[in-house]
Amino acid sequence: METREIDIDTPDGVMSTYEVVPDGEGPHAAVVFLMDGLGYRDALQGMARRLASHGYHVMLPDLYHRVGRHVTFDPAVMTQPEKMAEMRRLIGGLTSDAVLRDFEACVAVLATRATVDTARLGTVGYCMGGRHAFVLATRLGDRVRAAAAIHPGGLVTDAPESAHRAAEGASARLYIAVAKDDVFFTRAQADTLDATLRGLSKRYAIEHYEARHGWSVNGTPVYDEAESERHWRALEHLFGEALAAT
Repeated sequence: METREIDIDTPDGVMSTYEVVPDGEGPHAAVVFLMDGLGYRDALQGMARRLASHGYHVMLPDLYHRVGRHVTFDPAVMTQPEKMAEMRRLIGGLTSDAVLRDFEACVAVLATRATVDTARLGTVGYCMGGRHAFVLATRLGDRVRAAAAIHPGGLVTDAPESAHRAAEGASARLYIAVAKDDVFFTRAQADTLDATLRGLSKRYAIEHYEARHGWSVNGTPVYDEAESERHWRALEHLFGEALAAT
C-alpha cells in the first residue's frame, strides 16, 4: 500500500490528511476515518493502514486544524485536569457543520482519484469522531453506505437537536460499539438509540463491549487488545457487506 500526508483545502483553512492507498488496481471503496479527542497521531495512522489492508482507500483528516496543525493530547490527559479541560473545549467547539465541511472536502479529493469509487463510501469514528460519523450518516443519506461509531459519546441527549432524533435521515448501515460503564453513552442511552433505530426500521447493530471508553486505540491506558480485535472483526463485516461492489 501507499501512504502519504496531504493538505486539503477546506472552507475553514488547510487540513492535514493522512491518505492510505490500498494495493490493487481498484476501483476501491473509500472510508473516511474520524479521529478521537486525543487528536491526529501515529496510533490512528496505524489503524488507517490496517483498515486499508482490507482494500479500502482511507482518509484520516486532522479535525483540529482550525486551532493548529497536528494538535494532540497525551493519553494520560485523564489525570491532567487543565489539559482535560482544554481537550473538552476543543471537542465541544467542533460542530457537526464543521466536520461535515471537512468530510465533504475529503470526498472531493477522493473523487479525483482514478482508483476510488466514491459511490461506495463509508465512515468510522472513535469517541468524538463516533458521534460525528453517526451524524454524517443522518445528514448525507444514501451518499454514505456504512457508518461505525466506536465508543461514541453524546448520541442521545434530552436536547431537541440530539443526534438520535435525526436518525430517520440515515440510509447507511450503522454499527455502534458501546463501552462498559460509559458516562458519555450510558446503557440507558444505548437502549433509547436501539428503540429509535428499530422503530425506524434502520439497518443497524448495537453491541456492548466489556471494556472502558477508548478501549480500541492502542497506546491509551484503557486499551483492551481482545475487545479491540473484536471491533476490528465487526468493522470488517460491516464494510465488507455494505461497501461491496454491486
